[in-house]
Amino acid sequence: MSVTISGDKEFENIPSIKSKSLRINLNQNIYGSFSEIGAGQETVRNFFKAGGASGTIAKTMSAYDKDFSDSIYGIEEDGRYVTESRLKKMLTHEINLIEERLPRDKHPDRLFFSYANTVATIDFAKKFKGHGWVGIKYQVEPDGDYNEIVLHIRFHENEATLQQNTLGTLGVNLIYGAFYKFDEPKKLLRYLYDHIDQDKIEIDTINFSGPQFEKVDNRLMSLQLVKNSMTEAIMFGPDGNNILPAAILYKKNILALRGSFRPVTKVNIDMYEKSLDIFKNEKRVDKNNTIVIFEITLSNLRAEGEINEEDFMSRAKLLCSLGHTVMISNFQEYYKLVEYFSAYTKKRMGLTLGVNNLIDIFDEKYYRHLSGGILEAFGKLFFKDLKVYLYPMLNPTTGEYTNSENLKVHPRMKELYKFFKYNGKVVDIEDFDKENLNIFSRKVLKMIKNKQSGWEKLLPEGVSEIIKQKKLFGYKQ
Repeated sequence: MSVTISGDKEFENIPSIKSKSLRINLNQNIYGSFSEIGAGQETVRNFFKAGGASGTIAKTMSAYDKDFSDSIYGIEEDGRYVTESRLKKMLTHEINLIEERLPRDKHPDRLFFSYANTVATIDFAKKFKGHGWVGIKYQVEPDGDYNEIVLHIRFHENEATLQQNTLGTLGVNLIYGAFYKFDEPKKLLRYLYDHIDQDKIEIDTINFSGPQFEKVDNRLMSLQLVKNSMTEAIMFGPDGNNILPAAILYKKNILALRGSFRPVTKVNIDMYEKSLDIFKNEKRVDKNNTIVIFEITLSNLRAEGEINEEDFMSRAKLLCSLGHTVMISNFQEYYKLVEYFSAYTKKRMGLTLGVNNLIDIFDEKYYRHLSGGILEAFGKLFFKDLKVYLYPMLNPTTGEYTNSENLKVHPRMKELYKFFKYNGKVVDIEDFDKENLNIFSRKVLKMIKNKQSGWEKLLPEGVSEIIKQKKLFGYKQ
């Protein structure tokens, strides 16, 4: 027997958390368990308060004691509890219990679910704001295969009780969206913030899986997080999957390259390889604890208007196919990018820039919103253990190279530039491939769209084949 969950027209105006909880409670088919560790029973509390909870809640629990938790869900290899692995074990364990203890012949129309969270709220010293994993494993058809939505949150409120309340609201929004907006995942994502101010909590990773979400690209869903200002940055690993920024940046030496990568060219890879060679030989850089990030800012993605998601996917896929880690951010200014990295590491960082990018950094117009102007920005940019690795620019008319020695900034910025240049903060990339200096992404893109020959040789090995095979960037045979 098929069970259809009714539409959402009666809730065009954002329903209250109580209304959402009550609607789920009154649905005769939604039934499952709640397992919440680290911030009280704040999600399930909303369902109890709404009334009619016996129709929804099979069990609720909170294994706060670590030994109890380990005996129920097993011991994590890294010994931690606030992890994605722990959350998934919780979801699977509780669903298995439901299947085991609730015979399907007695509950033929039930849509079983397991909601779980494992979080750490703000500490007493208020040094660490806290974070957590939240998820739901559930059915949309009786006895059907399970779907899963898993997300990572970072708290921004300064009181544990406030964080608990926010988590409870988020939990209701997730469960409600999972059942009533599963066919519109982009809307489901936005509705997670119903009755939550965006500055209270950050969602920096989300993954959808299961038969209902087979056509959902989790990279595109992560892009929505940045587009909707739910987070400042998201990351993809070389395998193309979403990764938690904290997991990959923590205590690492970081080298970042910003670009449009539309498409990635030989000059991009030359910049990467040559700057990485220099970076790895710097003092205080551990070669075995270094990560390179290819970063695309949302401002670049919006360069031609509203973000073209297909175009975005093309860039990410190409970079990942070359074995690189990709970051999409909301940071227009470089100092914000450095500040973001500094939240995860105190080790040496590097930025690989072209000449034009460095000149832009010394343009005052980007810092008018700061009370301290460009000096405040540079204090944030270079206060950290940071160096800029500068890739030269070729003047096609004169044949001259522009580097840190002869580039021209605004006259008012000359002395400021000299200060950072002669204090070793700007390092020239000297061992560059001269043949690459005439390669520009814009030119390659135009050649692809206009079916001009020869663009293939301007790209790294294997990239042209991917573009042709997947018909990226407007390629047509």
